[in-house]
Amino acid sequence: MDEFDAILASALVRRRFLASGVATLAGGAIARAAGAFTRPAPDAGLTGRLTSASFPQKGAMIVQRNRPPLLETPMEVFNETIFTPNDRFFVRWHWADIPLDVDIANFRLTIGGAVKRPLALRLDQLLRMPRISYAAVNQCSGNSRALFEPRVPGAQWAHGAMGNARWEGVPLRHLLDLAGIDPTAARVRFGGLDKPLTAVDPFRKSLAAPHAMDGEVMVAFAMNGEQLPMLNGFPLRLIVPGWFSTYWVKALDSIEVLTGPDDNYWMAKAYQIPATPHANVVPGTKEFPKTPISIMPPRSWITNVKDGDTLPYRSRIGISGIALGGDQGVARVDLSIDGGKSWIATRLGADEGRYSFRRFSVVIPVPARGTMAIMSRCTNAKGEAQPMTPNWNPGGFMRNCVEACTVRLV
Repeated sequence: MDEFDAILASALVRRRFLASGVATLAGGAIARAAGAFTRPAPDAGLTGRLTSASFPQKGAMIVQRNRPPLLETPMEVFNETIFTPNDRFFVRWHWADIPLDVDIANFRLTIGGAVKRPLALRLDQLLRMPRISYAAVNQCSGNSRALFEPRVPGAQWAHGAMGNARWEGVPLRHLLDLAGIDPTAARVRFGGLDKPLTAVDPFRKSLAAPHAMDGEVMVAFAMNGEQLPMLNGFPLRLIVPGWFSTYWVKALDSIEVLTGPDDNYWMAKAYQIPATPHANVVPGTKEFPKTPISIMPPRSWITNVKDGDTLPYRSRIGISGIALGGDQGVARVDLSIDGGKSWIATRLGADEGRYSFRRFSVVIPVPARGTMAIMSRCTNAKGEAQPMTPNWNPGGFMRNCVEACTVRLV
């Protein structure tokens, strides 16, 4: 049995396993009635959030919503490894009618629209095509929304609506070449198996045709060396490295080539940000120029201590965390203990690729006992650095300011 046969065989096992987990996915009340919720330590200073390990193929996750599942990764997971384990990888769906079971014998990925040869591809065919692999961070557009002030509606994520994985799959360009993409193609649109409960727009996202053909956008069938978990998009997921998660369509089953603009709701109206620096407007502003969210900006998080921790006093303490360069590699990460007046360079860990998290660490001096705010700032390979002040917009999107972790040394 070769590598692809193994993945396909495990997919068959996964299908049978998930059938027994439908009840847990379909009704959060089942988990609650069983007493499956606990209260974790605060993340990013937020308290009172519930954790559950009752979702199929998932460990302990912070529950934002039961149906559809919105599950957040606890911050301590990011301190353990640079690659987020599949069973702790965050989950975000838009519609309640999500796939709970996929019959891979009958599953087809269709490619149509402005192509010469419409295709309906089986999973085993995809598994034997030319493949690529790389590490990439998948981050929700609204990651850290709970920290917006004034507050905005939407899932109140702390910092855990993100994850880093090594993805493996078929280059989208290869599939479009097989289908014979029309020279007049303007955009390529993607859809999945999740469905709205009413007659409204199904979840569809699209990319400009040149982006779709860049050779990096991937139709993935493997995640960290294993098949995709059902809640993370089994059997196929679109990977758009460097871009926010809204484009990473889960349970991908349709690709459509368009010769004009994509005016569906999820492209024309949803996930719009202010067309201003850092997607920022004055709180309460209702009218402003908009643009679809796309590329992730640089970010960083301290992970080995948490905001509000009390630590034994030492003259020097070790600080470490993770950084993300967005669509570029991490060039440097610096720490400050004086409100940004001065900065201390950190040591960067292994480079897993420009779309991956990268570890940073440094030993910093502790001036005295008492309270100390530690800030981290990432600068990417384009020279873009995290701003000192937080942005605000009514969608709660694209926060990337320098974050402070305040600890007490006694």
